[in-house]
Amino acid sequence: MKKMFYLGWWFMRARLFGRKAPLQTVLFISDICNLRCKHCSVYELKNPHNMTYEEVRAHLQKSYDAGSRFVDFEGGEVTIWKDGDKRINDLIDLAKEIGFFSCTITTNAQIPFAGCNADSIWVSLDGVGGYHEEVRGKGTFAKLEKNIAECGHKHLSVNMVVNTLNYTAVEDTIEYAKNNPAIECISINFHTPFEGTEYLAIDMEKRAEIIDKVIEYKKKGYPIMNSVSGLKLMKSNKFTRRCWVTDFVYPDGSRGLCIGHGTDTCDKCGFCMSGEMASVFSFRPDTIFAGLKLRVQ
Repeated sequence: MKKMFYLGWWFMRARLFGRKAPLQTVLFISDICNLRCKHCSVYELKNPHNMTYEEVRAHLQKSYDAGSRFVDFEGGEVTIWKDGDKRINDLIDLAKEIGFFSCTITTNAQIPFAGCNADSIWVSLDGVGGYHEEVRGKGTFAKLEKNIAECGHKHLSVNMVVNTLNYTAVEDTIEYAKNNPAIECISINFHTPFEGTEYLAIDMEKRAEIIDKVIEYKKKGYPIMNSVSGLKLMKSNKFTRRCWVTDFVYPDGSRGLCIGHGTDTCDKCGFCMSGEMASVFSFRPDTIFAGLKLRVQ
């Protein structure tokens, strides 16, 4: 009830009175990673940033005070983050102590993460078998499968980012998620062409074709997190952006909106939450229901 009351209060102030306060925080706790993925340039940093426990505390408190109530811990790779004897579970516990309603982590699932205290776990899955490894490296899919199977978390889901290397594997990946008893649902995103990764972005015509196919699966009852209304908005990418709903905090301590905000990248944004949030503000029932299912467990 507390979550529902807050969400209604937050939405009323945002939708009716134009108050731009964050609802969720994406906190990138480190640049350090154990992979060299083709869509990422973080591994090339000579001096990667790694937040301390106290720095994380300060950022969480600032986000909470601004209105945020949901936090997603991301990296780098969050499961290898450490500060002395502190590990990712300590950050999750800290967020709960501050008052956040729920905590999520995003992991590449290359090392075991059973026993994680997060309310939800998202595993980056870029296709089945060789398609995943084309993006993330040889041997990564087998480790991912093993660690997902052994995790035992009831709210473990996978996120696929569609690009020029794996767009033909979308249907097989959706089927894989449906048939894997350890996976709750799958979300579909599209590669956003940040500088140096433009070659991975599929064209808008191909994106529309894929979205139509994803909608077909959604209507058949497949466990797809995206709403139909949100997916339809992502076909054209022409909708009012409400990126301020998410408070982005980067490993170097900088804060603000998505790093592509205000650039040409916005017109080719592939983050599904952009469409989902725009759809929420248009009072689309299917999107509102999907959001509640995702955040209010």
